[in-house]
Amino acid sequence: MYAYQSLQDYLFLMLYGGVTMLAFAAGLYLWLRRSNTIVPDVTPPRALRQWTAIFFITAALSHVWWFVLGIYWLSDDRLVRNITAVTLDYITLVPLVMGMLLHMLQDRQRRLWPWVLVQVPVVAIAAIGIIKHDEFYGLGMTHYWQMVVTVIFIIYYIHALVQYGRWLHENYADLEHKEVWQSLVFVVFIFIVYEMYSTNPGVMSKEYLAQFNTLIIVGFLLWRVESLQTLEVEETDKPMNEPEDSLVILPSNIGAMLQDFCETPKLYLLHDLTLAQLSEAVGTNRTYLSTYFSQQGISYNTYINCLRIAHFEQLYRDALAAQRSVTAQQLAHECGFKSYSTFSVAFKQFKGQTVTAWMSSQISDSQNLQ
Repeated sequence: MYAYQSLQDYLFLMLYGGVTMLAFAAGLYLWLRRSNTIVPDVTPPRALRQWTAIFFITAALSHVWWFVLGIYWLSDDRLVRNITAVTLDYITLVPLVMGMLLHMLQDRQRRLWPWVLVQVPVVAIAAIGIIKHDEFYGLGMTHYWQMVVTVIFIIYYIHALVQYGRWLHENYADLEHKEVWQSLVFVVFIFIVYEMYSTNPGVMSKEYLAQFNTLIIVGFLLWRVESLQTLEVEETDKPMNEPEDSLVILPSNIGAMLQDFCETPKLYLLHDLTLAQLSEAVGTNRTYLSTYFSQQGISYNTYINCLRIAHFEQLYRDALAAQRSVTAQQLAHECGFKSYSTFSVAFKQFKGQTVTAWMSSQISDSQNLQ
């Protein structure tokens, strides 16, 4: 709410007030309610839920302080009013967004305090701008500083996402409700919106756009929080003074143990089978098993899903031979996949073609043999 005409546009004020109440209600919902509405069978990380709730409530308060400062300071000193409101946004909303995004990555704790600390210069620059009554220092320099910090954070977050993705593949066979690559898209989206809004501020079309973007952000984060599964970060079971993975001497019979305790009894058909559960069933530790897969040039996720897809192929061929009608969705679930979308992606990755194309080729081959 940069411009005076914002206060004269009653349609805009209604939208502004509605967005404020929606953000506040969404914050209270996440803070007070423990169970999910969007994806009821998922238990999201509690810390992420709380951080997002605080962000929603703060976003609502941001709408309030922009409105209040607009009424009381717009006619007296618009520059000081804008510097104050923008600075409040920077030192509250930006660290909260960073905190939310970091809490989506559950492979390990990542420090937030450096990203809070880099907001200190924003306050100093804003203070200089207010004292000197200088727009360059008050708004220009704060925008520039925040842009640099945002770009650095995006680069850091890309690296963190790669680490998280590697951890997921090394520990989980099912990635449904666990991947968070969409959060990076969210960061880039916010950055683009920020750039659009901060250039030529006060234009009413951008004021309206900012409110609609807030609605998108609230909707996305509600979905993201309620669809993200809590993952247990298990302590490594590597013995004390164990050498690094590259130097670990593995038991020579791990391959045979996997054959006896996983492949033969078809343990891989269990939904949400984790590396820790498999290592316990096999009778070894997670470190040895993870190192074994790494030395084979695969991940745990690859190992389990390869077995599941081979099982799917056998089930489908058996159904064709028996002239029994089955669906890919039904067989995928029987093979250990909780989500058909996850199965279809994995199938194409392993087979180089879609499930539908492969099933059609099997039908053709079966007919040619008859």
